Amino acid sequence: MNSANVSETVKKSKTVSIAPMMDWTDRHFRFFARLITPNIRLYTEMVTTGAIIHGDRERFLRFDNAEHPVALQLGGSDPADLAACAKIGDDHGYDEINLNCGCPSDRVQKGMIGACLMAEPSLVAEGVAAMIEAVKIPVTVKCRIGIDDQDSEEFLDTFIYKVKQAGCKTFIIHARKAWLQGLSPKENRTKPPINYARVAKMKARHPDLEIIINGDIRSSEETVQHLEVFDGVMIGREAYQDPYLLLTEIEREIFGNANLRTRENIAHAMIPYTKEQGKKYGTPVKSITRHMINLYQGLPGAKSWRQALSTLPFLPDADEKVIEDALQAFQRTNRKAA
Repeated sequence: MNSANVSETVKKSKTVSIAPMMDWTDRHFRFFARLITPNIRLYTEMVTTGAIIHGDRERFLRFDNAEHPVALQLGGSDPADLAACAKIGDDHGYDEINLNCGCPSDRVQKGMIGACLMAEPSLVAEGVAAMIEAVKIPVTVKCRIGIDDQDSEEFLDTFIYKVKQAGCKTFIIHARKAWLQGLSPKENRTKPPINYARVAKMKARHPDLEIIINGDIRSSEETVQHLEVFDGVMIGREAYQDPYLLLTEIEREIFGNANLRTRENIAHAMIPYTKEQGKKYGTPVKSITRHMINLYQGLPGAKSWRQALSTLPFLPDADEKVIEDALQAFQRTNRKAA
């Protein structure tokens, strides 16, 4: 695709982000992703209000200034706790507070967190109002199109309307309903079918809102197509599984950015970061390099890179030098393939 073919509608609507994903979008992945993409908005993993109030707050909220713009996603339902944690997130320098109303796992349901909150729009509205009152930064909501048998346009419209009345101006909508019983979260990523049309109807009904689409978006072409209808696109697992190709295509085609780092440059930039994290926080190198395994996805030598980063960081006394070793393994295989 040529960036000249991207319409003016799309150029005016450049909200593209990487979804919050448990165990994946931690601060090390976000730093890595920011080296690839200067413009895409990043989100933390979901952090529960309980973890912030009662746990190691600094560890859960720590991020590098290079990550901006970066949003904190909260999991919780008590309005007072949400307000307190939103204020803490604001004070820590986050650019946005996002409320998780989309996660279907049993574990979070027990804590009245995630998609089950869609059945309680008045409670969500109360929490959103409390957060908006507590912070100076935007408060947004990420939700599904429905839950279980509550799967209609009217259900979603009612949820959006009530939360909008509380002051929320941005909804990130995963265009697949959440099954709270009977499907695992993994199964619920592909079942039931995606329904972009329902989200488009919500955008038509609420033109005053920023509606960002999420779910099964795997290419820059699809991203551009969705930006013709919606105010933004949030990309999930594909941004982790093939980060360089997808994110650099988006940078070029949507943001018109041709000044991009090479894969090798990114790998080298992760070396001082890994060294610093180990020195300052005792971070094991494997906690960082696990996010880099897919950097060379699809290229000759990618297997050697993956193998090196799947073994070397787990050896005793492994340090940041394993990244250089993995690069050399990739380059050797790449030269042979050529």
